[in-house]
Amino acid sequence: MAALLGLLISQLNTYADKPWEFWLKQVFENCSIAALYFCNIYLLFPKLSHKYWGVLYVISLILAVCLLVWINLMFANLLGIDNIFIKLYSKPGHPYVPNHHWTKTWITALSVLTLALSYVSVIAKRLQKKQLAFEVSEKERIGAELAFLKAQINPHFLFNTLHTIYALMDTNPASAKTSIYSLSHMMRYVLYETKNEQTSLFKEIEFIEDFIALMKVRIAEDVQIIFDKQPGLGDLPLAPMLFLPFIENAFKHGISAVNPSYVYIGISEKDKLVTFEVRNSLFNGLAKQLDDDKGIGVANTRRRLDLIYPGKYDLIAEPDDFAKEFVVTLTLNTNEY
Repeated sequence: MAALLGLLISQLNTYADKPWEFWLKQVFENCSIAALYFCNIYLLFPKLSHKYWGVLYVISLILAVCLLVWINLMFANLLGIDNIFIKLYSKPGHPYVPNHHWTKTWITALSVLTLALSYVSVIAKRLQKKQLAFEVSEKERIGAELAFLKAQINPHFLFNTLHTIYALMDTNPASAKTSIYSLSHMMRYVLYETKNEQTSLFKEIEFIEDFIALMKVRIAEDVQIIFDKQPGLGDLPLAPMLFLPFIENAFKHGISAVNPSYVYIGISEKDKLVTFEVRNSLFNGLAKQLDDDKGIGVANTRRRLDLIYPGKYDLIAEPDDFAKEFVVTLTLNTNEY
């Protein structure tokens, strides 16, 4: 429409001396072309989705252009444009001859251009709608998958913790009671914080501290448990329970009843780049730890990282043969999370 309006304005400047019949003809031509534009968008083009409509659509466009040219020529004849121009522009010995061929060519070319513009406009709108629908669908799919993954991680954590408390029931009932209290505190976090897409790094650290306290009740006193957290870690946004599966594996495989052993957990942050590290003693069960590193808890965490932090994290889990320890390092960019 803007193009047609611009064309009409340019004609006003070029043909300012023309009679009113000429301008009425020009307005009619532009209005008829605009009608063709909207007819194609709202009447003809939507039917393309119907089977076998493609050929009929092309035929309809050809007929519409021919009809448009014919109607404009009839309207010009009705106004008597030819006679008016003959009187205005005929000179002795040089009679004015109307050029209907040029008129037909002009209207046809403009009609084809209008149809092309309307086609591009409709295609662009359809692509935009498809892209929007895809983004909404993808967001819903990711949300459903994340909910499923969290639903798997929570029972996995609960099962492991209950197994720890069960082991204490016969050997240390008092510690088992304390552990149940700690578990209730942890479950409060699991029930309420994991409902949300994000928690804070501070709350996640508190949860890890509760888990470590629960594990210390079960293991021997000579096992070294080190939780090295950078002072001043605040309320950085973070997906809940990202670190727990790696910590669980470290306690499961890094502790020995007969050999000196340790579990080191470190969390630091710089410029919203969080670094999480777990190191545990490496025994003959390396293959088992590598297998468990691909288990439900860790596998789901890896998938959650892919969905929540695509291209924003780096995860390395491998043995250090020189130090005889298994090392997990997760670097997480929490910007714009």
